[in-house]
Amino acid sequence: MAGTGVFAEILDGDVYKYYADGEWKKSSSGKAVAIINPTTRKTQYKVQACTQEEVNKAMESSKAAQKSWAKTPLWKRAELLHKAAAILKEHKAPIAECLVKEIAKPAKDAVTEVVRSGDLVSYTAEEGVRILGEGKFLVSDSFPGNERTKYCLTSKIPLGVILAIPPFNYPVNLAVSKIAPALIAGNSLVLKPPTQGAVSALHMVHCFHLAGFPKGLISCVTGKGSEIGDFLTMHPGVNCISFTGGDTGIAISKKAGMIPLQMELGGKDACIVLEDADLDLVASNIIKGGFSYSGQRCTAVKIVLVMESVADALVEKVKAKIAKLTVGPPEDDCDITPVVSESSANFIEGLVKDAKEKGATFCQDYKRDGNLIWPLLLDDVRPDMRIAWEEPFGPVLPVIRINSIEEGIHHCNASNFGLQGCVFTKDVNKAILISDAMETGTVQINSAPARGPDHFPFQGLKDSGIGSQGVTNSINMMTKIKSTVINLPTPSYTLGNGGHSKL
Repeated sequence: MAGTGVFAEILDGDVYKYYADGEWKKSSSGKAVAIINPTTRKTQYKVQACTQEEVNKAMESSKAAQKSWAKTPLWKRAELLHKAAAILKEHKAPIAECLVKEIAKPAKDAVTEVVRSGDLVSYTAEEGVRILGEGKFLVSDSFPGNERTKYCLTSKIPLGVILAIPPFNYPVNLAVSKIAPALIAGNSLVLKPPTQGAVSALHMVHCFHLAGFPKGLISCVTGKGSEIGDFLTMHPGVNCISFTGGDTGIAISKKAGMIPLQMELGGKDACIVLEDADLDLVASNIIKGGFSYSGQRCTAVKIVLVMESVADALVEKVKAKIAKLTVGPPEDDCDITPVVSESSANFIEGLVKDAKEKGATFCQDYKRDGNLIWPLLLDDVRPDMRIAWEEPFGPVLPVIRINSIEEGIHHCNASNFGLQGCVFTKDVNKAILISDAMETGTVQINSAPARGPDHFPFQGLKDSGIGSQGVTNSINMMTKIKSTVINLPTPSYTLGNGGHSKL
Protein backbone atom coordinates (compact mmCIF):
# COMPACT_ATOMS: atom_id res chain seq x y z
CA MET A 1 0.00 0.00 0.00
CA ALA A 2 1.14 3.52 -0.77
CA GLY A 3 2.38 5.50 2.24
CA THR A 4 2.70 2.40 4.44
CA GLY A 5 5.49 0.03 5.47
CA VAL A 6 8.86 1.44 4.40
CA PHE A 7 6.99 4.39 2.90
CA ALA A 8 5.28 5.39 6.17
CA GLU A 9 7.88 8.09 6.91
CA ILE A 10 7.07 10.04 3.75
CA LEU A 11 3.50 10.67 4.92
CA ASP A 12 2.37 13.12 7.59
CA GLY A 13 -1.31 12.58 8.37
CA ASP A 14 -2.87 12.78 4.94
CA VAL A 15 -0.19 14.99 3.36
CA TYR A 16 2.96 13.60 1.74
CA LYS A 17 6.22 15.27 2.77
CA TYR A 18 8.84 16.73 0.47
CA TYR A 19 12.48 15.54 0.42
CA ALA A 20 15.55 17.69 1.06
CA ASP A 21 18.92 17.30 2.79
CA GLY A 22 18.34 13.56 3.20
CA GLU A 23 15.13 14.04 5.22
CA TRP A 24 11.37 13.97 4.68
CA LYS A 25 9.98 17.34 5.70
CA LYS A 26 6.79 19.33 6.16
CA SER A 27 6.63 22.71 4.48
CA SER A 28 6.63 25.81 6.63
CA SER A 29 3.86 27.15 4.37
CA GLY A 30 1.36 24.94 6.20
CA LYS A 31 -0.38 24.54 2.85
CA ALA A 32 -1.01 21.46 0.74
CA VAL A 33 -1.73 20.87 -2.94
CA ALA A 34 -4.56 18.47 -3.70
CA ILE A 35 -4.12 15.74 -6.31
CA ILE A 36 -7.35 14.80 -8.05
CA ASN A 37 -7.98 11.17 -9.02
CA PRO A 38 -8.95 11.35 -12.74
CA THR A 39 -11.40 8.44 -12.34
CA THR A 40 -13.31 9.56 -9.24
CA ARG A 41 -12.61 13.29 -9.80
CA LYS A 42 -12.11 13.58 -6.04
CA THR A 43 -9.01 14.41 -4.00
CA GLN A 44 -6.85 11.30 -3.78
CA TYR A 45 -3.63 12.63 -2.24
CA LYS A 46 -2.12 15.84 -0.91
CA VAL A 47 1.46 17.07 -1.15
CA GLN A 48 3.39 19.91 0.48
CA ALA A 49 3.21 23.38 -1.06
CA CYS A 50 6.90 24.24 -0.73
CA THR A 51 8.05 27.83 -0.37
CA GLN A 52 10.73 29.69 -2.29
CA GLU A 53 12.88 29.70 0.84
CA GLU A 54 12.64 25.90 1.01
CA VAL A 55 13.70 25.74 -2.65
CA ASN A 56 16.70 27.94 -1.76
CA LYS A 57 17.71 25.60 1.06
CA ALA A 58 17.36 22.55 -1.19
CA MET A 59 19.59 24.25 -3.76
CA GLU A 60 22.21 25.08 -1.15
CA SER A 61 22.41 21.52 0.18
CA SER A 62 22.37 20.20 -3.37
CA LYS A 63 25.35 22.35 -4.33
CA ALA A 64 27.31 21.31 -1.25
CA ALA A 65 26.54 17.60 -1.69
CA GLN A 66 27.57 17.67 -5.35
CA LYS A 67 31.14 18.73 -4.53
CA SER A 68 31.87 15.60 -2.52
CA TRP A 69 29.77 13.35 -4.80
CA ALA A 70 31.96 14.37 -7.76
CA LYS A 71 34.92 12.91 -5.82
CA THR A 72 33.10 9.60 -5.23
CA PRO A 73 34.58 6.82 -7.39
CA LEU A 74 32.55 5.88 -10.44
CA TRP A 75 32.15 2.28 -9.33
CA LYS A 76 30.70 3.47 -6.01
CA ARG A 77 28.19 5.75 -7.73
CA ALA A 78 27.17 2.83 -9.95
CA GLU A 79 26.87 0.52 -6.94
CA LEU A 80 24.37 2.87 -5.25
CA LEU A 81 22.37 3.21 -8.48
CA HIS A 82 22.13 -0.58 -8.81
CA LYS A 83 20.94 -0.71 -5.19
CA ALA A 84 18.26 1.94 -5.86
CA ALA A 85 17.12 0.04 -8.97
CA ALA A 86 16.67 -3.16 -6.96
CA ILE A 87 14.69 -1.36 -4.22
CA LEU A 88 12.52 0.34 -6.86
CA LYS A 89 11.63 -2.99 -8.45
CA GLU A 90 11.07 -4.60 -5.05
CA HIS A 91 8.45 -1.94 -4.24
CA LYS A 92 6.78 -1.84 -7.65
CA ALA A 93 3.30 -2.58 -6.22
CA PRO A 94 2.79 0.53 -4.03
CA ILE A 95 4.34 2.82 -6.66
CA ALA A 96 2.12 1.32 -9.37
CA GLU A 97 -0.88 1.85 -7.08
CA CYS A 98 -0.05 5.57 -6.99
CA LEU A 99 0.19 5.69 -10.80
CA VAL A 100 -3.25 4.08 -11.09
CA LYS A 101 -4.85 6.56 -8.68
CA GLU A 102 -2.99 9.75 -9.66
CA ILE A 103 -2.89 9.54 -13.44
CA ALA A 104 -5.36 6.68 -14.22
CA LYS A 105 -2.64 4.51 -15.75
CA PRO A 106 -3.93 0.95 -16.36
CA ALA A 107 -2.71 -1.35 -13.55
CA LYS A 108 -0.54 -3.59 -15.74
CA ASP A 109 1.09 -0.61 -17.50
CA ALA A 110 1.76 1.01 -14.12
CA VAL A 111 3.76 -2.01 -12.93
CA THR A 112 5.61 -2.09 -16.26
CA GLU A 113 6.61 1.56 -15.85
CA VAL A 114 8.20 0.92 -12.46
CA VAL A 115 10.07 -2.21 -13.60
CA ARG A 116 11.26 -0.43 -16.75
CA SER A 117 12.48 2.42 -14.55
CA GLY A 118 14.54 0.05 -12.43
CA ASP A 119 16.07 -1.43 -15.57
CA LEU A 120 16.86 2.05 -16.86
CA VAL A 121 18.68 2.97 -13.64
CA SER A 122 20.81 -0.19 -13.78
CA TYR A 123 21.59 0.24 -17.47
CA THR A 124 22.61 3.85 -16.85
CA ALA A 125 24.96 2.78 -14.06
CA GLU A 126 26.67 0.29 -16.39
CA GLU A 127 26.83 2.70 -19.32
CA GLY A 128 28.13 5.50 -17.13
CA VAL A 129 31.00 3.42 -15.79
CA ARG A 130 32.05 2.67 -19.37
CA ILE A 131 31.72 6.06 -21.08
CA LEU A 132 32.85 8.19 -18.12
CA GLY A 133 35.80 5.86 -17.53
CA GLU A 134 37.28 6.83 -20.88
CA GLY A 135 38.88 10.06 -21.97
CA LYS A 136 40.76 11.28 -25.03
CA PHE A 137 44.46 11.74 -25.70
CA LEU A 138 45.42 14.23 -28.41
CA VAL A 139 48.81 15.23 -29.74
CA SER A 140 49.58 18.66 -31.19
CA ASP A 141 51.42 17.78 -34.40
CA SER A 142 48.26 16.62 -36.18
CA PHE A 143 47.42 20.31 -36.76
CA PRO A 144 49.52 22.16 -39.39
CA GLY A 145 52.42 24.22 -38.09
CA ASN A 146 52.80 22.30 -34.81
CA GLU A 147 55.47 19.98 -33.50
CA ARG A 148 54.59 17.26 -31.02
CA THR A 149 55.16 19.44 -27.97
CA LYS A 150 51.71 19.27 -26.44
CA TYR A 151 49.74 16.35 -25.04
CA CYS A 152 46.05 17.04 -24.42
CA LEU A 153 44.10 14.84 -21.99
CA THR A 154 40.31 15.28 -22.01
CA SER A 155 37.73 13.88 -19.63
CA LYS A 156 34.08 14.45 -18.78
CA ILE A 157 33.26 16.32 -15.58
CA PRO A 158 29.84 17.04 -13.96
CA LEU A 159 27.87 20.22 -14.59
CA GLY A 160 26.74 20.69 -10.97
CA VAL A 161 23.07 20.87 -9.98
CA ILE A 162 20.55 19.40 -12.43
CA LEU A 163 16.91 20.50 -12.29
CA ALA A 164 14.67 17.67 -13.49
CA ILE A 165 11.02 18.27 -14.41
CA PRO A 166 9.16 15.17 -15.64
CA PRO A 167 5.59 15.09 -17.02
CA PHE A 168 2.42 13.55 -15.59
CA ASN A 169 2.20 10.66 -18.04
CA TYR A 170 5.45 8.94 -16.98
CA PRO A 171 6.24 10.56 -13.61
CA VAL A 172 8.51 7.69 -12.53
CA ASN A 173 10.18 6.61 -15.77
CA LEU A 174 10.78 10.13 -17.08
CA ALA A 175 12.11 11.14 -13.68
CA VAL A 176 14.67 8.33 -13.41
CA SER A 177 15.71 8.94 -17.04
CA LYS A 178 16.99 12.28 -15.73
CA ILE A 179 18.04 11.27 -12.21
CA ALA A 180 20.23 8.26 -13.08
CA PRO A 181 22.36 9.99 -15.79
CA ALA A 182 22.75 13.05 -13.53
CA LEU A 183 23.96 10.99 -10.58
CA ILE A 184 26.32 8.63 -12.42
CA ALA A 185 27.94 11.68 -14.03
CA GLY A 186 28.67 13.19 -10.59
CA ASN A 187 25.90 15.78 -10.47
CA SER A 188 23.34 16.46 -7.75
CA LEU A 189 19.68 16.72 -8.63
CA VAL A 190 16.58 18.70 -7.68
CA LEU A 191 13.35 17.06 -8.84
CA LYS A 192 10.15 19.03 -9.38
CA PRO A 193 7.53 16.36 -10.09
CA PRO A 194 4.27 17.13 -11.88
CA THR A 195 1.36 17.71 -9.49
CA GLN A 196 -0.42 14.62 -10.83
CA GLY A 197 2.29 12.03 -10.50
CA ALA A 198 3.94 13.72 -7.50
CA VAL A 199 3.12 10.95 -5.01
CA SER A 200 4.42 8.27 -7.39
CA ALA A 201 7.60 10.32 -7.75
CA LEU A 202 7.95 10.78 -3.97
CA HIS A 203 7.73 6.99 -3.49
CA MET A 204 10.39 6.54 -6.17
CA VAL A 205 12.67 9.13 -4.51
CA HIS A 206 12.33 7.23 -1.24
CA CYS A 207 13.83 4.19 -2.97
CA PHE A 208 16.94 6.30 -3.69
CA HIS A 209 16.89 7.45 -0.05
CA LEU A 210 16.77 3.82 1.13
CA ALA A 211 19.70 2.98 -1.16
CA GLY A 212 21.88 5.30 0.94
CA PHE A 213 22.78 8.19 -1.35
CA PRO A 214 24.52 11.07 0.48
CA LYS A 215 22.36 13.72 2.15
CA GLY A 216 21.43 16.66 -0.03
CA LEU A 217 22.38 14.94 -3.27
CA ILE A 218 18.75 14.38 -4.26
CA SER A 219 15.92 16.77 -3.44
CA CYS A 220 12.26 16.54 -4.39
CA VAL A 221 10.23 19.72 -3.97
CA THR A 222 6.48 19.75 -4.53
CA GLY A 223 4.14 22.66 -4.93
CA LYS A 224 2.32 24.87 -7.35
CA GLY A 225 4.09 25.77 -10.55
CA SER A 226 2.73 29.29 -10.23
CA GLU A 227 4.57 29.72 -6.91
CA ILE A 228 7.85 27.85 -7.37
CA GLY A 229 7.97 26.99 -11.10
CA ASP A 230 9.72 30.10 -12.43
CA PHE A 231 11.68 30.40 -9.19
CA LEU A 232 13.16 26.95 -9.82
CA THR A 233 13.84 27.30 -13.55
CA MET A 234 15.44 30.74 -13.16
CA HIS A 235 17.36 29.87 -9.98
CA PRO A 236 21.04 30.86 -10.18
CA GLY A 237 22.00 27.61 -8.47
CA VAL A 238 20.76 25.47 -11.38
CA ASN A 239 23.44 24.37 -13.85
CA CYS A 240 21.24 22.40 -16.26
CA ILE A 241 17.52 21.80 -16.86
CA SER A 242 16.04 18.56 -18.17
CA PHE A 243 12.34 19.04 -18.89
CA THR A 244 9.69 16.84 -20.45
CA GLY A 245 6.23 18.26 -20.97
CA GLY A 246 4.30 20.67 -23.13
CA ASP A 247 4.79 24.20 -24.37
CA THR A 248 5.74 25.30 -20.84
CA GLY A 249 9.18 24.19 -21.97
CA ILE A 250 9.30 26.96 -24.57
CA ALA A 251 8.69 29.54 -21.82
CA ILE A 252 11.37 27.89 -19.64
CA SER A 253 13.91 27.98 -22.47
CA LYS A 254 13.32 31.72 -22.92
CA LYS A 255 13.78 32.45 -19.22
CA ALA A 256 16.62 30.07 -18.34
CA GLY A 257 20.11 31.47 -18.08
CA MET A 258 23.20 30.37 -20.00
CA ILE A 259 22.86 26.72 -19.05
CA PRO A 260 22.43 23.50 -21.04
CA LEU A 261 18.80 22.55 -21.74
CA GLN A 262 17.33 19.15 -22.54
CA MET A 263 13.70 19.53 -23.62
CA GLU A 264 11.06 17.21 -25.03
CA LEU A 265 7.85 19.11 -25.65
CA GLY A 266 5.38 16.81 -27.38
CA GLY A 267 4.58 15.92 -30.95
CA LYS A 268 2.02 15.45 -33.68
CA ASP A 269 3.44 12.12 -34.80
CA ALA A 270 2.30 11.23 -38.31
CA CYS A 271 1.70 7.72 -39.59
CA ILE A 272 2.18 7.60 -43.39
CA VAL A 273 0.60 4.52 -44.98
CA LEU A 274 1.56 3.56 -48.56
CA GLU A 275 -0.46 1.40 -50.95
CA ASP A 276 1.73 -1.68 -50.51
CA ALA A 277 1.59 -1.62 -46.67
CA ASP A 278 0.50 -4.66 -44.64
CA LEU A 279 -2.82 -3.20 -43.48
CA ASP A 280 -3.26 -5.67 -40.61
CA LEU A 281 0.14 -4.61 -39.29
CA VAL A 282 -0.78 -0.96 -39.76
CA ALA A 283 -4.12 -1.35 -37.97
CA SER A 284 -2.47 -3.10 -34.99
CA ASN A 285 0.13 -0.36 -34.72
CA ILE A 286 -2.46 2.41 -35.02
CA ILE A 287 -4.33 0.87 -32.07
CA LYS A 288 -1.13 0.45 -30.04
CA GLY A 289 0.31 3.79 -31.12
CA GLY A 290 -2.85 5.87 -31.05
CA PHE A 291 -4.82 4.51 -28.11
CA SER A 292 -2.49 2.99 -25.50
CA TYR A 293 -2.75 4.97 -22.26
CA SER A 294 -5.69 6.72 -23.93
CA GLY A 295 -3.37 8.49 -26.37
CA GLN A 296 -1.65 10.45 -23.58
CA ARG A 297 1.86 9.88 -24.89
CA CYS A 298 4.12 12.29 -26.75
CA THR A 299 5.01 9.45 -29.12
CA ALA A 300 1.40 8.43 -29.74
CA VAL A 301 0.24 8.25 -33.35
CA LYS A 302 -1.51 11.63 -33.61
CA ILE A 303 -2.49 11.63 -37.29
CA VAL A 304 -2.85 8.95 -39.99
CA LEU A 305 -1.93 10.00 -43.54
CA VAL A 306 -3.13 7.13 -45.72
CA MET A 307 -3.14 6.71 -49.50
CA GLU A 308 -6.71 7.02 -50.81
CA SER A 309 -6.65 3.63 -52.56
CA VAL A 310 -6.22 1.71 -49.29
CA ALA A 311 -7.96 4.15 -46.92
CA ASP A 312 -11.38 2.43 -46.87
CA ALA A 313 -9.85 -0.97 -46.08
CA LEU A 314 -7.56 0.45 -43.37
CA VAL A 315 -10.35 2.45 -41.69
CA GLU A 316 -12.54 -0.68 -41.53
CA LYS A 317 -9.74 -2.71 -39.93
CA VAL A 318 -9.04 0.01 -37.34
CA LYS A 319 -12.77 0.39 -36.58
CA ALA A 320 -13.04 -3.35 -35.91
CA LYS A 321 -10.13 -3.21 -33.48
CA ILE A 322 -11.44 -0.10 -31.70
CA ALA A 323 -14.72 -1.94 -31.09
CA LYS A 324 -12.76 -4.51 -29.04
CA LEU A 325 -11.04 -1.98 -26.77
CA THR A 326 -12.23 -2.04 -23.17
CA VAL A 327 -13.21 1.29 -21.63
CA GLY A 328 -13.33 1.95 -17.89
CA PRO A 329 -11.32 2.41 -14.69
CA PRO A 330 -7.54 1.77 -14.61
CA GLU A 331 -7.95 -0.63 -11.67
CA ASP A 332 -9.73 -3.01 -14.09
CA ASP A 333 -6.80 -2.78 -16.52
CA CYS A 334 -9.02 -1.29 -19.21
CA ASP A 335 -7.45 -0.27 -22.51
CA ILE A 336 -9.04 3.20 -22.40
CA THR A 337 -9.03 4.93 -19.01
CA PRO A 338 -9.99 8.50 -17.98
CA VAL A 339 -7.75 11.27 -19.27
CA VAL A 340 -5.73 13.06 -16.64
CA SER A 341 -8.00 16.03 -15.88
CA GLU A 342 -11.27 17.74 -16.66
CA SER A 343 -9.45 20.55 -18.48
CA SER A 344 -7.73 17.96 -20.66
CA ALA A 345 -11.06 16.27 -21.43
CA ASN A 346 -12.61 19.65 -22.26
CA PHE A 347 -9.75 20.47 -24.64
CA ILE A 348 -10.17 17.13 -26.44
CA GLU A 349 -13.91 17.74 -26.71
CA GLY A 350 -13.24 21.14 -28.25
CA LEU A 351 -11.16 19.51 -30.99
CA VAL A 352 -13.90 16.93 -31.60
CA LYS A 353 -16.62 19.60 -31.87
CA ASP A 354 -14.51 21.61 -34.30
CA ALA A 355 -14.02 18.50 -36.49
CA LYS A 356 -17.76 17.79 -36.41
CA GLU A 357 -18.68 21.32 -37.41
CA LYS A 358 -16.25 21.15 -40.34
CA GLY A 359 -17.53 17.83 -41.67
CA ALA A 360 -15.26 15.06 -40.41
CA THR A 361 -16.68 11.52 -40.61
CA PHE A 362 -17.21 10.03 -37.14
CA CYS A 363 -16.41 6.30 -37.23
CA GLN A 364 -17.92 5.94 -33.73
CA ASP A 365 -20.33 8.05 -31.72
CA TYR A 366 -18.54 10.59 -29.54
CA LYS A 367 -19.07 9.56 -25.93
CA ARG A 368 -17.79 11.11 -22.72
CA ASP A 369 -18.47 10.49 -19.03
CA GLY A 370 -16.53 12.86 -16.80
CA ASN A 371 -12.87 12.47 -17.74
CA LEU A 372 -13.54 9.21 -19.58
CA ILE A 373 -13.65 9.61 -23.35
CA TRP A 374 -14.45 6.61 -25.54
CA PRO A 375 -11.98 5.91 -28.40
CA LEU A 376 -12.82 7.81 -31.55
CA LEU A 377 -11.52 7.60 -35.12
CA LEU A 378 -12.22 10.64 -37.30
CA ASP A 379 -12.10 9.98 -41.04
CA ASP A 380 -12.05 12.52 -43.89
CA VAL A 381 -10.23 15.08 -41.76
CA ARG A 382 -9.07 18.15 -43.67
CA PRO A 383 -6.22 20.58 -42.99
CA ASP A 384 -8.64 23.34 -41.91
CA MET A 385 -9.63 21.32 -38.83
CA ARG A 386 -7.80 21.97 -35.55
CA ILE A 387 -7.27 18.25 -34.93
CA ALA A 388 -5.19 18.06 -38.11
CA TRP A 389 -2.49 20.10 -36.31
CA GLU A 390 -3.11 20.23 -32.56
CA GLU A 391 -2.06 17.52 -30.12
CA PRO A 392 -5.21 16.12 -28.43
CA PHE A 393 -3.40 13.98 -25.84
CA GLY A 394 -6.45 11.74 -25.73
CA PRO A 395 -8.08 8.75 -27.46
CA VAL A 396 -9.13 10.64 -30.60
CA LEU A 397 -7.31 9.95 -33.85
CA PRO A 398 -7.73 11.84 -37.15
CA VAL A 399 -7.32 10.26 -40.61
CA ILE A 400 -6.37 12.36 -43.62
CA ARG A 401 -6.61 10.68 -47.02
CA ILE A 402 -3.73 11.55 -49.36
CA ASN A 403 -3.16 11.06 -53.08
CA SER A 404 0.63 11.10 -53.11
CA ILE A 405 3.62 10.45 -50.90
CA GLU A 406 4.62 14.10 -51.31
CA GLU A 407 1.26 15.20 -49.89
CA GLY A 408 1.85 13.09 -46.77
CA ILE A 409 5.39 14.39 -46.29
CA HIS A 410 4.20 17.97 -46.78
CA HIS A 411 1.54 17.65 -44.06
CA CYS A 412 4.01 16.04 -41.68
CA ASN A 413 6.61 18.77 -42.26
CA ALA A 414 4.10 21.64 -42.12
CA SER A 415 3.55 20.86 -38.41
CA ASN A 416 5.34 22.98 -35.82
CA PHE A 417 6.15 19.69 -34.09
CA GLY A 418 8.84 17.23 -35.16
CA LEU A 419 9.17 14.49 -32.55
CA GLN A 420 8.62 11.18 -34.33
CA GLY A 421 6.79 9.75 -37.30
CA CYS A 422 6.30 6.39 -38.94
CA VAL A 423 5.93 4.99 -42.42
CA PHE A 424 4.38 1.68 -43.45
CA THR A 425 5.52 0.10 -46.72
CA LYS A 426 7.14 -3.11 -47.97
CA ASP A 427 9.52 -1.07 -50.15
CA VAL A 428 12.60 -0.35 -48.05
CA ASN A 429 13.96 2.11 -50.61
CA LYS A 430 10.81 4.25 -50.40
CA ALA A 431 10.88 3.96 -46.61
CA ILE A 432 14.42 5.35 -46.41
CA LEU A 433 13.63 8.19 -48.84
CA ILE A 434 10.51 9.14 -46.88
CA SER A 435 12.40 8.90 -43.58
CA ASP A 436 15.06 11.29 -44.89
CA ALA A 437 12.35 13.71 -46.04
CA MET A 438 10.38 13.73 -42.75
CA GLU A 439 11.41 16.55 -40.42
CA THR A 440 11.21 14.55 -37.21
CA GLY A 441 13.75 13.41 -34.63
CA THR A 442 12.97 9.75 -35.27
CA VAL A 443 11.17 7.85 -38.02
CA GLN A 444 9.92 4.34 -37.31
CA ILE A 445 9.62 2.03 -40.31
CA ASN A 446 6.73 -0.45 -40.09
CA SER A 447 6.07 0.25 -36.41
CA ALA A 448 4.32 2.90 -34.34
CA PRO A 449 6.42 5.69 -32.79
CA ALA A 450 8.01 4.80 -29.45
CA ARG A 451 10.50 6.32 -27.02
CA GLY A 452 12.12 3.04 -26.07
CA PRO A 453 14.20 1.08 -25.71
CA ASP A 454 15.53 3.66 -23.30
CA HIS A 455 19.10 3.56 -24.60
CA PHE A 456 18.01 4.65 -28.10
CA PRO A 457 18.50 8.35 -28.93
CA PHE A 458 15.26 10.30 -28.43
CA GLN A 459 14.95 13.83 -29.72
CA GLY A 460 12.62 16.25 -31.43
CA LEU A 461 13.00 18.94 -34.06
CA LYS A 462 11.29 22.36 -34.16
CA ASP A 463 8.87 22.91 -31.23
CA SER A 464 9.28 19.29 -30.10
CA GLY A 465 12.44 20.01 -28.18
CA ILE A 466 16.11 20.79 -27.70
CA GLY A 467 18.91 18.25 -27.44
CA SER A 468 18.70 14.48 -27.35
CA GLN A 469 17.78 11.93 -24.69
CA GLY A 470 18.52 8.24 -24.34
CA VAL A 471 20.90 6.91 -21.69
CA THR A 472 24.22 7.75 -23.40
CA ASN A 473 23.09 11.12 -24.73
CA SER A 474 21.71 12.15 -21.34
CA ILE A 475 24.95 11.24 -19.55
CA ASN A 476 27.00 13.19 -22.08
CA MET A 477 24.62 16.16 -21.94
CA MET A 478 24.96 16.33 -18.15
CA THR A 479 28.76 16.62 -18.35
CA LYS A 480 31.24 19.05 -19.85
CA ILE A 481 34.69 18.49 -21.29
CA LYS A 482 37.75 19.26 -19.19
CA SER A 483 41.15 19.43 -20.90
CA THR A 484 44.58 19.22 -19.34
CA VAL A 485 47.50 20.08 -21.67
CA ILE A 486 51.03 18.89 -20.94
CA ASN A 487 53.62 21.16 -22.59
CA LEU A 488 56.97 19.58 -23.45
CA PRO A 489 60.22 21.51 -23.84
CA THR A 490 61.15 19.57 -26.98
CA PRO A 491 59.08 17.63 -29.54
CA SER A 492 58.40 14.04 -28.58
CA TYR A 493 58.07 11.31 -31.20
CA THR A 494 57.66 7.62 -30.60
CA LEU A 495 60.09 6.85 -33.42
CA GLY A 496 63.33 8.86 -33.69
CA ASN A 497 65.77 9.22 -36.60
CA GLY A 498 67.42 5.89 -36.05
CA GLY A 499 68.41 6.81 -32.56
CA HIS A 500 67.18 8.18 -29.24
CA SER A 501 66.34 11.77 -28.49
CA LYS A 502 68.67 13.49 -26.09
CA LEU A 503 67.18 13.51 -22.62
